[in-house]
Formats: sequence, C-alpha cells, structure tokens
Amino acid sequence: MKKLIVAGLCALSTTLGFAQSQTSQEHSSLTKKGKIFLFWGWNTAAYSDSDIHFKGNGYDFTLKSVSAHDRITPFTFKDYFAPDSWTIPQTNARIGYFVKDNVAVVLGLDHMKYVMDQNQTVGFEGHISDPTYANMIQSGSAVNLTNEQFLTFEHTDGLNYINVGVEKYQNILNKKGFDVEFAYGAGVGALFPKSNVKLFGNERSDRFHLAGFGADARASFNAIFANHIMLRLEGKIGYINMPDIKTTLNNKSDKASQDFMFAQANLGIGYIFGLKKKN
Repeated sequence: MKKLIVAGLCALSTTLGFAQSQTSQEHSSLTKKGKIFLFWGWNTAAYSDSDIHFKGNGYDFTLKSVSAHDRITPFTFKDYFAPDSWTIPQTNARIGYFVKDNVAVVLGLDHMKYVMDQNQTVGFEGHISDPTYANMIQSGSAVNLTNEQFLTFEHTDGLNYINVGVEKYQNILNKKGFDVEFAYGAGVGALFPKSNVKLFGNERSDRFHLAGFGADARASFNAIFANHIMLRLEGKIGYINMPDIKTTLNNKSDKASQDFMFAQANLGIGYIFGLKKKN
C-alpha cells in the first residue's frame, strides 16, 4: 500500500504539472458557468495499514498495523444497474455546479468498502480483563486474527465518505461534438460508515454512525460527447480519521478508532446540463 500511495502522489504531481503546462496553451474552452453536472460511477480502493484502538468495559487495547482490503462486487447487470441494487457495489455519486467556466464546486458520496484481512497476526498493546480473550494474546504482544472469535471488523455498508470539493477544469482537446478535459482539485468531508464489528463473540454491531472526517486530492480525465454526456476516469488519494466507530449495538461507551490513507480509482458516466460553446 505504501508503494501505491507513493505512486498516487507521483501521479498527482505529474498531472498537476501537466495542468499547469496546459494553461499556457490556447484551447477552445467550454462555457459552463451556471451549469450543473450529475455523475454516477464505480470504484476500486486500497488502504494503508492502520492501528485500531478498542476501548470499553474491561478492555483497552490497540491492534498494530492492521491490513485491510476493499470488496468489489462481482459484475452482474442487476447488481450494477438495477435501481434497487445500485448501492451494492462500490460506487461514487456526484453533483457539481460550475461557479466559473472552469471551476466547479462538487458534492459527492464515495461509497467504498473496507474489510479487515482476517488471516493475519498483528501487534497487540494494552489489556483485556476477560481471560478467554486475554489468553489469545501470544507472548503478551501479538494476536492471530484468523480465529473470528476475537474480532471481525469491516465497513462494508460501507465506508461512506460524504465530501465537498473544488475542481478546476482545463480543456485539452476540442473537436466538433467531442471534448477532452483534465480536472484536478481537493475535498474534505465526513465519514458516515455502517460498520460491521463483532468483538469478543458479542452480537455484531451493524449501524450507520457519524464516525469522523476525511480529506482528499483528486485528478480526472473527462471525455464529453455531444456537449452533454461525460465519461470520467478519476484517481483520488486521501486521509481518513475515525475516532468514534461504534462496536456494540447499545449505547455503551464501547468504541474503536483508526486513521489511514486511501487510494481510489473510479470510472463512471455523467450528464452536463445545457453545455454550450462560447460565442
């Protein structure tokens, strides 16, 4: 994942440099001020290792360098396109408003999925009063998570990043009925996951909850057909911090916290309302 993050940063640096060089070139730009675009797409994501801190009645401990992966839904027409199952895959939804010809304010929902790798042994620091689970700690400093009796942990309904961002657009190809634009920007937002957590054999916690915040940088290429239909390929890197992840079904103070980096690639289609060429 570290290599992926480094590669993502290098890619963003390259594309930002590309955008700056393009601004010095003359292009026939598109008039968008006051226009709106809608976008729907699908993503794949990767996550850095993270320390996860658990605290509650009789325990206070941290699992060190926990690895995780996303969960891509196998393709079926129903799961990806039927209205009653659109949120089953990892998806992205956006609505944007152009405040200038080349600048849009964008409200988005990134529906990612985060699944802790079950087959791993991680570092342990802290204490557990229940002897059944305390005895699962190897030499007092590590725990094998393969046995799901200790912990299952995922945000699969999902890792919902609700964000607002600003994107700047640069036209790089302009032909009759077809344009290609490069966009880059950044966003901030809140994490509203539905976390599925089962700790120490308790009944699984599975509910939506405002858990933290995030920030991201993004870059995309957009192919625009007939001045309205947009096909977007986007890369995004960001940071997520969730200090209040619910781990029980009741109102007890039990909770977990974690922070990590993420990298995301998404592809989708959009519609731009009333796009017109400059006179």
